[in-house]
Amino acid sequence: MRPPESKNQRHAMVAFATPSCVAGHKDRNGRMTTFAATVLTLFPELFPGPLGASLVGRGLVDGRWTLEARDIRDSATDRHRTVDDTPSGGGAGMVLRADVLAAAIDAASPAGDARPRLLMSPRGRPMTQAMARELAAGPGVLIVAGRFEGVDERVIEARGLREVSIGDYVLSGGDIAAMAILDAVARLLPGVLGNAASIESESFSDGLLEYPHYTRPQMFEGRAIPEVLTSGDHGRIAAWRRAEAERLTVERRPDLLTRRRDAGN
Repeated sequence: MRPPESKNQRHAMVAFATPSCVAGHKDRNGRMTTFAATVLTLFPELFPGPLGASLVGRGLVDGRWTLEARDIRDSATDRHRTVDDTPSGGGAGMVLRADVLAAAIDAASPAGDARPRLLMSPRGRPMTQAMARELAAGPGVLIVAGRFEGVDERVIEARGLREVSIGDYVLSGGDIAAMAILDAVARLLPGVLGNAASIESESFSDGLLEYPHYTRPQMFEGRAIPEVLTSGDHGRIAAWRRAEAERLTVERRPDLLTRRRDAGN
């Protein structure tokens, strides 16, 4: 068994320094910038996790974006590094303390930091592709990945935390949700995927689910690739894909069509 890592060793494992030759991208004002992500967590050793793999991980190595995971316990003031306490008014579980979390936020995001601050929360606004695009166009993001029963409401208000949810279910903590947010955003950064066309045609990009995909072999267990896709007629192919996207959206996510109509698309 490996000996336990010291606090400094653990922090070094999860802080990804920006290379000197960073490949930046332009923000809304045309200025070159690098997307900088910070996650406040009780388990920094979980990062980068899947964010360190595949094209998003390559983008991290290449400096297309940076990631730092900081231990909330580093901002505790007692020798036990206590971060939680019992809920006022009684009830089950523990609550993340406002003073400790505020200190962690202030250390990671000092005055002048323009990055939005998110709190992963099942009661938050649902994460959408539009939100991912909005975040990707900015300088970065600070994400609080909480644990326990919840977070003291006062720090949410005092530090302007924007509560975001990845679905109508409850996880053990916000770390996996934070990874999902960062993956959705990082893949939109210039140079990470390398093929802008693939991003433009995928699900939610135009308010519809994505059309079905096929590739060789031509025949699989008696199922053939639709003839239109091998016709070479790009007009017919585009029309088929559009029709399939609309069909799947009606069947599986009619709420998207309502939003699309409300947006005037």
